[in-house]
Amino acid sequence: MIEDKNQERTSISSLGEFGLIDHLTKQFNDKNASTLKGIGDDAAVLDFKNKLVVLTTDLLVEGVHFDLSYMPLKHLGYKAVMVNLSDVYAMNANATQITVSIAVSNRFSLESLEALYAGIHQAAEVYGVDVVGGDTTSSQTGLMISVTALGEVDLESVVKRSGAQSNDLLVVSGDLGGAYLGLQVLEREKQVFKVNPNNQPDLEAYTYIIERQLKPEARKDIIKLLKDLDVLPTSMIDISDGLSSEIIHLCKQSEVGCDLYETKIPLDPQVISTSEEFNMDSTTVALNGGEDYELLMTISQEDFPKIKANPNLTVIGYMTDPGNGMNLVTRAEAKIPLTAQGWNPLSSDLEP
Repeated sequence: MIEDKNQERTSISSLGEFGLIDHLTKQFNDKNASTLKGIGDDAAVLDFKNKLVVLTTDLLVEGVHFDLSYMPLKHLGYKAVMVNLSDVYAMNANATQITVSIAVSNRFSLESLEALYAGIHQAAEVYGVDVVGGDTTSSQTGLMISVTALGEVDLESVVKRSGAQSNDLLVVSGDLGGAYLGLQVLEREKQVFKVNPNNQPDLEAYTYIIERQLKPEARKDIIKLLKDLDVLPTSMIDISDGLSSEIIHLCKQSEVGCDLYETKIPLDPQVISTSEEFNMDSTTVALNGGEDYELLMTISQEDFPKIKANPNLTVIGYMTDPGNGMNLVTRAEAKIPLTAQGWNPLSSDLEP
């Protein structure tokens, strides 16, 4: 954890649990009409009237999901919110509330937690969600942060993983592979710093992919775009574990096959150049890297004219009969079965 040695350091034990909660949450104000009661009671009170409620939660653990030697606490707070909002948007829902719980050791000062919550506050403000509760407790093993997100969606607008049909188009937002390569750059520079602490890394050539790792953005804008285009996806999922894993999820739950075209996978130039620098195949990085938090969806062929000229969406394949299997169609037009080789939190490495 990087902390300014000259910065004032306030022990969190001096506030007590409830004083700490009051201090860290005083900046949060409710914005959504569905929030009847937020922070300050035994439970939040929410009123969604005739809407469906979606709920998702994620736990981030120091040493497993993040490394504080290069992850600023403000960025961590922001990213912890994004991870959850992305799941809400993957249901074609509008995110409305979050709760935030942390387990923290006394190696963290009050100022450190203020930085963490500044990132949470920024995310809540930018994405228009209310922070309505949470919990704090002590930890002997480092920092843990758990965010639960709620959202609302009309019955006729909810999109699940299970609605894809044969001949639907496979579509992705944004570009892929950047977050994983950003992590590789940060890990490399960490090792260099360990050998020579006086060496200052020059990261200017990697600004985009490092931002994709440290400060990802959930694609709320894509949900609005689809509504404006009058396109309702037949299925959707967010890309957290790698493109191949997410395609397999859609295929299995929708009981269809898929042909994914290697030449259609959207890659930023920085992804291509950094893949070459690390001696990695950029397609493998996009398929297996994960943490891009883009939206992967299937849409009816009838909706293709509505999206074909939009720079935010790329058609990367199409769904097939289940007997066809799930395949990557290579640049040489060979078909290779897709396998789920994305990041696994219960193992240590990305498989080749």
